[in-house]
Amino acid sequence: MTNNIMVEATDVHKTYKTGTVEVNALRGVDLTVRRGEMIAIMGPSGCGKTTLLNLLSGLDDVTSGTVKIEGTDLSQMTDNKKTEHRAQRMGFIFQFYNLLPVLTAVENVEMPLLVSGIPAKEARKRAIEIMKIVGLEKVMDSKPGALSGGERQRTTIARALINEPAIVWGDELTGDLDDETANGIMDLVEKLRRETNATFVIVTHNPEIGKRADKILFMRSGKFVREEKNV
Repeated sequence: MTNNIMVEATDVHKTYKTGTVEVNALRGVDLTVRRGEMIAIMGPSGCGKTTLLNLLSGLDDVTSGTVKIEGTDLSQMTDNKKTEHRAQRMGFIFQFYNLLPVLTAVENVEMPLLVSGIPAKEARKRAIEIMKIVGLEKVMDSKPGALSGGERQRTTIARALINEPAIVWGDELTGDLDDETANGIMDLVEKLRRETNATFVIVTHNPEIGKRADKILFMRSGKFVREEKNV
């Protein structure tokens, strides 16, 4: 293990049991992601993409195999330690925003810092700074319901990056946006990646989004079936 490897998954299996039925969601996945890379995972619905993202980020546990993040085996961490690690080292960008509707945009963005114990004054200062970076200074005090889809997704990105994470997980981060807005979101993601050297692992159905990544990994029936490097 070198300190250049951010994610290392080895022979990862995930089986769900529903009554007497077993569903093999992942069937022996191997994956290595280097620091600063952007990896896109593509494949048909139900092939295991989101399941894999949940396992890699520690939101769910593997049935067998190992997942290491920055050299640490997630299975060796307690739930509390995993939660702390996610708060300090990871950012999450989801298709459906997961913004709290009762909070303003800037309050949503500062939330990870407050949860991590950062004083409120410092958290607000940093939230305002990153809102300016993503071009949302004029709508900081608006609640999510008053924002456009693109503005909500930019708010989600700001929240994901405010704790300066080493790795960002994205699940269909442009899924319900029009092409122009989606391209704007990906321009922003690429800009922030260059500036922070964060690692991005994103799940997408959109080939145009996949082309923005350094590498596309194609999944089918719970396994990677091919890899395509973008130059």
